[in-house]
Amino acid sequence: MKSQLSWKVGGQQGEGIESTGEIFATAMNRKGYYLYGYRHFSSRIKGGHTNNKIRVSTTPVHAISDDLDILVAFDQETIVLNHHEMREDSVILADSKAKPEKPEDCKAQLIVLPFTEVAKELGTTLMKNMVAIGATSALMHLNTETFESLITNMFEKKGEKVVDLNIQALKEGYRLMQEQLTEVNGDFELEESSGVPHLYMIGNDAIGLGAISGGSRFMAAYPITPASEIMEYMIDNLPKVGGSVIQTEDEIAAATMAIGANYGGVRAFTASAGPGLSLMMEAIGLSGMTETPFVVINTQRGGPSTGLPTKQEQSDLMQMIYGTHGDIPKIVLAPTDAEDAFYLTVEAFNLAEEYQCPVILLSDLQLSLGKQTVKALDHSKIEIRRGATITEDIERDEEDKDYFKRYAVTESGVSPRPIPGVKGGIHHVTGVEHNEEGKPSEAAENRQNQMDKRMRKIENLIIPEPVEGTVTHDDADILYLGFISTKGAIQEGTSRLEQQGHQINHLQIRQLHPFPTKVIQDAVDKAQKVVVVEHNYQGQLANIIKMNVNLGDKLIKQTKYDGTPFLPHEIENKGLEILNTLKERV
Repeated sequence: MKSQLSWKVGGQQGEGIESTGEIFATAMNRKGYYLYGYRHFSSRIKGGHTNNKIRVSTTPVHAISDDLDILVAFDQETIVLNHHEMREDSVILADSKAKPEKPEDCKAQLIVLPFTEVAKELGTTLMKNMVAIGATSALMHLNTETFESLITNMFEKKGEKVVDLNIQALKEGYRLMQEQLTEVNGDFELEESSGVPHLYMIGNDAIGLGAISGGSRFMAAYPITPASEIMEYMIDNLPKVGGSVIQTEDEIAAATMAIGANYGGVRAFTASAGPGLSLMMEAIGLSGMTETPFVVINTQRGGPSTGLPTKQEQSDLMQMIYGTHGDIPKIVLAPTDAEDAFYLTVEAFNLAEEYQCPVILLSDLQLSLGKQTVKALDHSKIEIRRGATITEDIERDEEDKDYFKRYAVTESGVSPRPIPGVKGGIHHVTGVEHNEEGKPSEAAENRQNQMDKRMRKIENLIIPEPVEGTVTHDDADILYLGFISTKGAIQEGTSRLEQQGHQINHLQIRQLHPFPTKVIQDAVDKAQKVVVVEHNYQGQLANIIKMNVNLGDKLIKQTKYDGTPFLPHEIENKGLEILNTLKERV
């Protein structure tokens, strides 16, 4: 029996590959297993290779596995592109329609089954995925009850006949595989799970739920991969709590609408990806100059230009911190997994109102679209903090006809913010430099005072947990630093290094701007080498760290920019290379 197993299904996009993976994963989740999934898909509506790799475990997992136990292949291309992940005790379950063949260097066992033919005999080739799921169940020694229950839930609205046919396809796939079990090399049976289902969601859904839980009641956005699911989630759920979603004509309109809603007192946000964020830069500057709260979600993808819209990358960091023209206060946060995305999204809305500035929440494609097990969310942890927001009438002298000092110069840099309609709170708002009442002013002294006031707001801002992880060794061989979805691969890779007797520290940075210099400097001082792991060519995170921390000659960049996520063995192998170099110097 295995404590964990990796399963992948592949074929042509638009032929039910995603639904096959979803059915398998949902059933395994209902059985109480922990899951981590990642989809490879093409930037087109139909056609092109796609696959869905799902890791199933009896204990929590946070990364894609290095290798592959079972590959369900609906075409030959799937075998050609994915067999390199497989071992001698791995199995390929291939559809006979594809006339599958093993490449010369393929180590896995090939078992050919008539997925499409059986489905066609039952009435429609669309059910070939159910035949494949049935074959998987037999190979893994799973009873089909959970799958049958899931099929009933999925298709009962289409009638009893559709349900029965799909269950029949499932059972036929199970029977066909059972007949060949004696020929299978390897063990594909999982140890017993807890039997208790977990939350299982993509990062975008966690962000959407976090926005609603954090009090957001308006979203303006324009569809773009990999951010669109946030808008889809909000369309389905925001009206349930009295909120609204508007699909705008472009990202500029989305940003300015959200800023307008925030000015009106509604917690509002937008979500996009690299190209959309480029269009929003002037609006983000408007939020900073007018000191209007504004939450922006950036789900990073491969660039530049249209780049790799459906592939993994983390190359927007410099743009998010320094992209706007002129100096404005800005906060940039980065959740480490789907669970953290929920809580940090709530915090983003609090910080936006407390500091009256744009807050950017950085995700990436792997976190946004990768589906993973999430611990039960604790809503008792949620608090709504509105800072200096004024929602009740302001008592003022009736003879005082001057505007309210919306941009009053204060020691903290945060000025009182009356919501429009509050009696006594009338003030002027403009994107040009202004005085305390909001009236345009180009006076040199006023400019300096207002600029100092705005920038003062975030000078000493450190959120309660700017990093995830602890520094366990005072004299570590290596300190690993990463952000967003690199967490799981680094965790697993460094765990292997620790098991080999090396002292490794690992921190995921959750607050990227203002940078938590002291926290990172303390960790750097306790390590011989510092490895920064990230998905971009230039090493943007490493460069940000260099700007804020004294690294000396400790820095080593481990970058990946081919569009695919880091795997644990890549972290382990690079670590061993570094450790061997350290030994040689001694």
